[in-house]
Amino acid sequence: MFANPYVRTIILSRVLLQLGIWIRNYAVLLYVSELTHNNPVDISLISVAEFSPIFIFGLIGGTFADRWRPKKTMVWSDLLSGLSVGVVLLAVMDGGWIALLIGSFVSASLSQFSQPSAMKLYKRHVPAEQLQGVMAMSQTLVAVFMVLGPVIGTFIFIKFGISVSLILTAVMFLGSSLVLSWLPRDVEEAKPGSTGGFVKELTDGLRYIGANKSLRTLGLTFSAVGLASGLTQPLQLFLVIENLGQDKEFLQWLVMANGAAMLIGGAVIIATAKKVKPQLLLLVGLLVNAICTVGMGASTQIWLTIILLVISGLFFPCIQGGIQTLLVRNTEGAFMGRVSGAIMPIFMGMMVIGMLTSGYLKDTFSLLSVFIASGVFVIIGAMLLLPIVIERRNKAEETPSL
Repeated sequence: MFANPYVRTIILSRVLLQLGIWIRNYAVLLYVSELTHNNPVDISLISVAEFSPIFIFGLIGGTFADRWRPKKTMVWSDLLSGLSVGVVLLAVMDGGWIALLIGSFVSASLSQFSQPSAMKLYKRHVPAEQLQGVMAMSQTLVAVFMVLGPVIGTFIFIKFGISVSLILTAVMFLGSSLVLSWLPRDVEEAKPGSTGGFVKELTDGLRYIGANKSLRTLGLTFSAVGLASGLTQPLQLFLVIENLGQDKEFLQWLVMANGAAMLIGGAVIIATAKKVKPQLLLLVGLLVNAICTVGMGASTQIWLTIILLVISGLFFPCIQGGIQTLLVRNTEGAFMGRVSGAIMPIFMGMMVIGMLTSGYLKDTFSLLSVFIASGVFVIIGAMLLLPIVIERRNKAEETPSL
């Protein structure tokens, strides 16, 4: 896979981007926490600044990604992200921390133009038999930084402060832009599905998703998984405090165990990608995740919780890798940006809804009830996927599986 210049270059740029994002996120979190004395409202605004652009600009960015040349779009997105961090640094030096939130918002917004363009390049230049391995590699990269990112970001902020953290963030974004400039020159392609103005192209993309059974199913599955994820994500701290009777600092060990397992799981998928169908990979990942989620909500033993977290982490790359592989394989190149830009906001929107209601549900019912509900939604997502798995199996002897 690394012999492919597109894979090699995009993965290297993503390493730099992940470093920049984690350094920025933890610098912003710790800096705002210090200035506001851990004000929960101000701290919650950080998540809004980082996640809302995915929901707001995902489809818009995907539509523009289909209109523009992918290499040029990615280079300029990362370049502008780096420059925006430099502007934020100047504002912070004058004592304004609100600029940090604005900078995070702008940077996350620009990513909504870059990510769909990367998917377009994968669609064009990665052979079908390597595609699932490339997607697994991307998820493995995310897992690596789930483990290392918080450590690196916290260390740099504590050791050097907000200014150096932001400078390093800008350097990483600009470095990613430079790396992407090494990609081969964009090639003009016909756009049969993209005639007319921006609004028409956007609506054409939505119609395309609606008319494609596989994409509709993936959208519904992603909705269920996003809602399930949002329900449990804010409550992980309560697993540590209420179920396990530990201090909140113990959460970092659970996160690291889960991230390390994701790394191993991603490596296994890369090695076996050619042998396992993506729809089956996704179905198994969802079912295992559902069981582990309910188990973690019920567990009061540290060892059992860690085992469940590790198992969940091992199979989590099956979910993300399976969904992304199916998206790319079932989408025409001309619509790749719009499909990628539409499906991810569905996940994020449902996750935000889950996050907004999780605290209320916990107070009204119980921690275990919320984790059971999350597991049920994941199972619903798996059941929605089941017809595709059966259909592919029935057609396996007649046509190549997608």
